[in-house]
Amino acid sequence: MGHRSDRFRIRNEDAAETKIVNRGFKVKERVRRDTRMISSVKSGSLPFTPEIMSWLSVKLDKKASKVTAEDVKALLTSA
Repeated sequence: MGHRSDRFRIRNEDAAETKIVNRGFKVKERVRRDTRMISSVKSGSLPFTPEIMSWLSVKLDKKASKVTAEDVKALLTSA
């Protein structure tokens, strides 16, 4: 009777452990992505590729269509 709840409990424990392990990988990947994007932004000018515009949109908390050269310049000086 309790086999189903045991499976769910075990699955939840496994998921929690995986989340802890993956957190470290994600933090490292975010740092790598930020350095890669900053170097791409420094070497180019508006309009950037969609990948860079998406990253800028997240960093500036603006829509990609509303990102201006001044915003990019301010981001680069703060980084």
